[in-house]
Amino acid sequence: MEQKLDLMDQETFCCSICLDLLKDPVTTSCGHSYCMNCIKRHWDEEDKKLIHSCPQCRKTFIPRPVLQKNTMLADLLEELKKTGLQAAPADHCYAGPEDVGCDFCTGRKLKAIKSCLVCLASYCEKHLQPHYDSATFKKHKLVEPSKNLQENICSRHDEVMKMFCRTDQKCICSLCLMDEHKGHDTVSAAAERTERQRELEVRREEIQQRIQDREKDMKLLQQEVEAINHSADKTVEDSEKIFTELIRLIQKRSSDVKQQIRSQQETEVSPVKELQEKLEQEITELKRKDAELKQLSNTEDHNQFLHNYPSLSALSESTHSSSINIRPLRYFEDVTAAVSELRDKLQDILRDTWTNISLTLTEVEVLQSEPEPKSRAGFLKYSCEITLDPNTANSYLLLTEGKKKATVMDQHQSYFSHSNRFTEYAQVLSRESLTGRCYWEVERRGRVYVAVAYKNIRRGGDESIFGCNDKSWALDFYQNSYIFWYNNIWTSISGPGSSRVGVYLDHRAGLLSFYSVSETMTLLHRVQTTFTQPLYAGLCIGFNTGDSAELCKL
Repeated sequence: MEQKLDLMDQETFCCSICLDLLKDPVTTSCGHSYCMNCIKRHWDEEDKKLIHSCPQCRKTFIPRPVLQKNTMLADLLEELKKTGLQAAPADHCYAGPEDVGCDFCTGRKLKAIKSCLVCLASYCEKHLQPHYDSATFKKHKLVEPSKNLQENICSRHDEVMKMFCRTDQKCICSLCLMDEHKGHDTVSAAAERTERQRELEVRREEIQQRIQDREKDMKLLQQEVEAINHSADKTVEDSEKIFTELIRLIQKRSSDVKQQIRSQQETEVSPVKELQEKLEQEITELKRKDAELKQLSNTEDHNQFLHNYPSLSALSESTHSSSINIRPLRYFEDVTAAVSELRDKLQDILRDTWTNISLTLTEVEVLQSEPEPKSRAGFLKYSCEITLDPNTANSYLLLTEGKKKATVMDQHQSYFSHSNRFTEYAQVLSRESLTGRCYWEVERRGRVYVAVAYKNIRRGGDESIFGCNDKSWALDFYQNSYIFWYNNIWTSISGPGSSRVGVYLDHRAGLLSFYSVSETMTLLHRVQTTFTQPLYAGLCIGFNTGDSAELCKL
């Protein structure tokens, strides 16, 4: 009876709009009660529709009802408040689908705040109170609300499981101890928990110590990054200054050579111009003398001719041709040759120096690079899970074995159209990108190219074949011999024939190695380069129906 009164106290006298105790209660003609302000606000929002309704039963009223305070209900509320009437819990206090509900609430259940491992029940704040007040419940174990309390009950004997069987590593009840677990190593669940708790604490200490170690490593790496960045920035700044000085020095030398050439040019041209002026004067004088002699030649008076001829026929001393020295060599040809020689020497120096700089930069390592493994067990430490990407597979390839095996078929497969699909050759790329140290093995049947490639490799045409471009590297086993392909250049390789090929990649170190795998591993070919993009494992299979390649599970 008290529970029913509690339910009535909590729900009967609450406004269904604000979920609080009624204030200035009013009652509609349909019999539902609301706070006066709550129903007014509700109907104010419906004024635009000209139709007003009851929020609970949806009965409509035209026109808007004029409500008066329900004095009898108001007086009743005042009396009940004196006896301890409380407002109904807010919606967030009730248990939702994801919450643990109180097992003792009737009707709509409140959220449980604790679960009891002895009672195997969950309680809201009100129904939990006896566990705090009564000595009977003092020894009960309260935990955070749990939906899994029934897991503590033995499904066979319907008893609480308070024992732990170390032999079978499971919780059991006392009846199990006398039955199928008889003779097993058993302890109380509490004792096992204590033991495991100690192990847990040790494990936590190990984890916390490892966290501290890794944080120290992170700090050291951050310091390393900062040191590298500082060193790189300073080196760039110093290099720019040095190259600027070098450019200025070359510009100065160019200016000096130009000035010397102009000075020598003036020295060489000056006497030539003096001789030119002397010759011009002599030519003018000779032309004048020739004109006078011509005029004398036309004189008819013999006496006049003979009188003037001696003075006109006399010639001044002429500039002899031997005084003009024309050198057969070009004047500044030696200078051009010298400058050309300087340019060639400078190019050689820059080329050799740049090679040394490049090697120095390549040798700069932030972390100690691990050497390539020496045994198959060492390689297997870097084995990676690789699957084939159906969106890249040629339509004649069938992917099976969890998308690890590709087989050439005699009919098109029902793939969706995709821009990444290889259109002409039976090729496929892996779904996963490869950027660290990786190792995988390929089991082949028939002619198979085992390759790695950048994702932006072409998907059609001859340049799409693995190894026939600068975006892929491929090893081909053909006619009992290996051929390595890169950028459409092939290299014949000798090695033991095997149906399985191992591939080791150290992306950061720019290392790619192919191995023949049987009882032993034999290195077939190693590539040392610089990878500028993430790589993807690739397979290219001959067009013979049934030929296949499979990424091995290691």
